[in-house]
Formats: sequence, structure tokens, C-alpha cells
Amino acid sequence: MDFSSKLLENAVNEVAQLPGIGKRTALRLLLHLLGRPKEQSLDLGNALIQFRSAINFCKKCHNISDVELCEICANPKRNESLVCVVEDVRDVMAIESTGQFNGLYHVLGGKISPIDGIGPQQLNIETLIQKVNLKTISEVIFALSPTMEGDTTIFYVFKQLEHSDVLFSTIARGISVGDDLEYADEITLGRSISKRIPYENSLKTT
Repeated sequence: MDFSSKLLENAVNEVAQLPGIGKRTALRLLLHLLGRPKEQSLDLGNALIQFRSAINFCKKCHNISDVELCEICANPKRNESLVCVVEDVRDVMAIESTGQFNGLYHVLGGKISPIDGIGPQQLNIETLIQKVNLKTISEVIFALSPTMEGDTTIFYVFKQLEHSDVLFSTIARGISVGDDLEYADEITLGRSISKRIPYENSLKTT
């Protein structure tokens, strides 16, 4: 792709690094911005800079937050004895949109995937163990995408915590095996949360 401007080429190369966006799409987006008032581009740029430089991760659940403690963890109406373990913040948003869950979350920050060089040490597993050891949690719900990596991660975490006095459950398999949680419709995901089953039972059927 030939560019008449080095500035445009550099911008296209940067935008094209975003997932799902190739150079042609990046070029189309940038030319759209070029045709809009300059203030719109400046506002977008400032928003991205502020987001990247000022965003925090909740010290309790690892969800993204503007402050030290996210709104979910800071909400006194949430059931603190119920913790839903998810892969990333997109899953928190997906489950919250169902309106079927009133507990807290624990964001692992990924899933075990040796082929991608991601092991247990790269995930927020140790802080989950510390939470459970405080003995204020009655149930841990595993809500990871039903993929091989997701199931491996669940099994690893379960083995670290199986001697704890808590109930372990996993969302009902209304979610198709191999699907990502974030793409599930709200009704199916909501039913999966409300119809969760003991994790030990899921081991017997796999």
C-alpha cells in the first residue's frame, strides 16, 4: 500500500495493530477522522492517553477501575461470600449485563496456555487463594469460557483450593464448548449463572 504522507502511513501502521483491524480498515478510519473537525481527533487522542495513563486495576478483584476499589467491590449490597472467577474484564461486563449475579468477582487476567507461554504464575491465582484462606467466602463460581485452556485453568485453580471449606461450582453448559463467554447472549449467560452446578459434578461428565 503506497502512502503520499509519512504521517498517514505511521498512523495506519499503529491503528492496524489493533485486533480485527487491517491496514485498509485503519486507513478508512483515519481518513474519516481527517474529514471531521480537528477537535474530534484531539478529543479521541486525549481520551486514549488519559485511559492508558490513569486507569487502575481494583486491588481486590483486579477489575479495571478509575479508583483503587472498583464500584462492584465497593458496593455494600453485593454478596461478599459469593465470588465469580472469570478470565478478564470483558467477562465481568458480560455477566453484569445479565442482572443474574449479585456477588463479587475475581479476574484472573487470562487463562493457562503453555503454547502462548502463559502459566499459573502469570495469572491472579495467588490472590484468589488468599481470599479463600480468609474464610469469608462460601462459594466460588468458575465462569471461564468452555475451551481446553479454560477447563485447564479451572482444574488447576480447583486443585489449589479443593481442601478449603467452600462450595465450588461452574456455570451450566448453556454456553457451547469452544465459545468465548463475551459473545454469549445475555439470556443464555444469565441462565448459566443461575443454573450453575457443583464443580465436582462437572468433572464426572468430562
